Amino acid sequence: MQLDTTEPLGALARRALGFVKDDTVVGLGAGRAATAFVRVLAARVRDGFRVRGVPVSEATAELAEELGIPLVGLEAEIDVTVDGADEVDPDLNLIKGYGGALLRERVVAAASRRQVILVERDKLVPRLGSRGRLPVEVVPFALPLCRRRLAALGLGPALRTAGERPFVTDNGNVILDCVVGSIADPPGLERALRAVPGVVDTGLFLGTADTVLVADGTSVSEWSRHR
Repeated sequence: MQLDTTEPLGALARRALGFVKDDTVVGLGAGRAATAFVRVLAARVRDGFRVRGVPVSEATAELAEELGIPLVGLEAEIDVTVDGADEVDPDLNLIKGYGGALLRERVVAAASRRQVILVERDKLVPRLGSRGRLPVEVVPFALPLCRRRLAALGLGPALRTAGERPFVTDNGNVILDCVVGSIADPPGLERALRAVPGVVDTGLFLGTADTVLVADGTSVSEWSRHR
């Protein structure tokens, strides 16, 4: 499938290439925007650009291998990770995990010198939680306990399914999609969630993004975190 670079995702992907240096290691994200980037990056690789990728999901790994991007593991120093997000607030805090790859996305981001996030304008929110959903990854053994504890926090956890079966992450875990409204204290909620035995990770990515590229049609703007 050819990527139409005149569309918003194509415009984002091409802009993101400017953050990738020759002969470096790149974290390859998951989701529609990250997939667009993988396709554009693969075209550069075919033209002789030397990069190796660290994928955040099995699906991303399969796509990258199919398109000819060499892959390595976390033993490599990752220069930049390019990924998507489901919400971005004005401080560049994120909610991620609608696609189910949140744990590996966090690990790869933490191993990277820089995280670049690609979103369309509809992902921008005034406060995290505005879209009403927060994924939480949990160990299957602890699912009943996690459900009770998250319900006690007022989060209305629902087990994510794939057809008639529970959705299983690449790590063998399950996801509880929690009902949230505008989150007044994201760091406090993060601490409360991580205190629940069996919670492996949450969709709250606070302070991880260095740069967010935002597509409004085919126009792309750049937001950077002030450090």
